[in-house]
Amino acid sequence: MKDSLTDRLPKFSDPDRTAKGDARAKVALSNPKTLWFNTGTLCNIACASCYIESSPSNDRLVFITSDEVEIYLDQINDRGWPVSEIAFTGGEPFMNPQIIDMLRVSLARGYEVLVLTNAMRPMMRKKMRAGLAELNALYPNKMTIRVSVDHFDSALHDGERGAGAFDKTLQGMSWLRDNQIPMAVAGRAIMGTSEAEMRAGFARLFEEYNFDIDAQDTGKTVLFPEMDDSVDVPEITTDCWGILNISPASVMCATSRMVVKRKGADSPTVLACTLLPYDSRFDLGKTLADAEQGVSLNHPHCAKFCVLGGASCSA
Repeated sequence: MKDSLTDRLPKFSDPDRTAKGDARAKVALSNPKTLWFNTGTLCNIACASCYIESSPSNDRLVFITSDEVEIYLDQINDRGWPVSEIAFTGGEPFMNPQIIDMLRVSLARGYEVLVLTNAMRPMMRKKMRAGLAELNALYPNKMTIRVSVDHFDSALHDGERGAGAFDKTLQGMSWLRDNQIPMAVAGRAIMGTSEAEMRAGFARLFEEYNFDIDAQDTGKTVLFPEMDDSVDVPEITTDCWGILNISPASVMCATSRMVVKRKGADSPTVLACTLLPYDSRFDLGKTLADAEQGVSLNHPHCAKFCVLGGASCSA
């Protein structure tokens, strides 16, 4: 333990000890339920505060292929992971030309499939709509499209995503509704709106557009805490589990991993967390066997988003 404040390491710099010298909390992969794939960081829009900095020009994570997805689906079986859900995020997944094939191979193996999207132009291209409609008919109620709606107020949503984004997203959601494709929504606990107010506002929006989404269901209307790097957050020690009455098994990295392909890489790699695609400390290796190691909660997002915020990207 350090003797004084001036001797301390910066916060979130040591994988084993906090700045105060306490034992840092770690999380074992205890029950892998979700395997995530980042389809690539390219997106049709550039949000004001995207945690992954997706944009029409960011290709730091390149398009993953359907064949590469299948390699990891095989590894799930080889390792005996009890995965029930395969999830796809971006960037904007419908920018990836092989997204429908990726969804198809995942559904064909019996998995539940979750796709995160802004439901705008990439999803609404004729080929994508045809593919989604076909898959929904072949595998009814096995695929959920989770649409990013930052706020139920159009001005606040557009302030994050650009003028006209709200209306375009509602057009995409209306198409999903009309084709009876299951939907969920991801919002953000932003702009001083309480969770109760957010859920009430989304309930009004869903009722107005006849969207079959339960605003009170935390799995169907997911409200993510902010991930502002400028905000000081506490480090999580091993004692915190008892103090907060939280189990390590409830944290996202106990139940999920994410596969990404970095620009210039020969093959994909597995990350501990969907929220930290660029931090090499959370790279676990190229295979699911490598990724069975525990994760040190050595990042502000670990504290604010997962432990203190209680959020999870999975359904």
